Amino acid sequence: MRLIVTLFVLLFTQLFLNLAHASPQTRVAADQKKSHVSEAKTDDRKKRKQPVKTSSKKVKSSPVKETAATKQKTTTEKKLKTTKVSRKTSTTRPVKVAKVTPPKKGYKKGYGRQRIKAKPEMELASNARSKPLVLSPAHKKRYQHAKQTAMNKLMSQMGKPYRWGGTSPNTGFDCSGLIYYAYKDVVRIKMPRTANEMYHLRDAAPINRAELETGDLVFFRINNRGAADHVGVYLGNGKFIQSPRTGEEIRISFLNNDYWQDHYVGARRVVTPKTIR
Repeated sequence: MRLIVTLFVLLFTQLFLNLAHASPQTRVAADQKKSHVSEAKTDDRKKRKQPVKTSSKKVKSSPVKETAATKQKTTTEKKLKTTKVSRKTSTTRPVKVAKVTPPKKGYKKGYGRQRIKAKPEMELASNARSKPLVLSPAHKKRYQHAKQTAMNKLMSQMGKPYRWGGTSPNTGFDCSGLIYYAYKDVVRIKMPRTANEMYHLRDAAPINRAELETGDLVFFRINNRGAADHVGVYLGNGKFIQSPRTGEEIRISFLNNDYWQDHYVGARRVVTPKTIR
C-alpha cells in the first residue's frame, strides 16, 4: 500500500514539473532572449555599414626632390611605354602593299605625278652612248689636227728652262704649266693648273698603261703631295716629254726607267673627239 502511494506521488510531481516548463512565462522569456540576440546582431550590422569619417583637413605633402636616378627611371619608363605602343601599332595595323605598275613606253620616270615624255633626240643620244663612236671624215680630220697642234706646241719648247709656276715660253714652264700651255686652246674643257687637279679632272678618261696613245697625260707621285704631283705627255714608243725640276730643261724621258716606274701613278686622256674645239 505504501509503494502504491509513493509511486502515485512521484507521477504527480513529474506531471507538475512538465506543466511548469510548458507554461507561457518560459516561452516569453525565451522570446525575449531571441529578440535581444537579434537586436545585437542588427546593431553590429549598422555599425559596420556606417562610413568611416575622414578628417577634412588636407595634409600638405612635402615636394620630393628629383634626383638623377629618378630622372633616369622616368625616362626609361617612358621609352619602354613608347616602344610597347609602337609594337602594338605595328602588329595591329595591316600593311598595305602598293601595286607597282610598269612605266609606259616613251615616258620617263618623274617625281610625284609628273611624267615627262621622252623626246626622240634623247632616245637617240642614249642609244649612241651604248654604241661605239663613229667619226665622220671631217670630224676625224679635226681630231687628228688638234692632237698634232698640241704635240707641236710641246716639242717647240724643248730645251726651255724649268720655272716654278711658269706657263709662258718667254719665262719657262713647270711640269703642269707646260701641259696647260699645250692644251688650253685645243680642248673646249677648262684645263686645271696643277698636276693633282689634272689627275682628278672629270672630263679626262683614265687609261691603262698598256693602252697609252700619243698625247695622253702620264702622272707621277714624287714629293708625296696629293695623289699626283708631277705630269708629262706620252709621245709613243715608251717616251714622254716633261719639265722635270729646278735647274733642268724640258726634255724627253723613258717611261720604262726604274725611277719613273717606281713613281708612276696613272694616265688620263684629255684630247678626245668629244673634247676638241
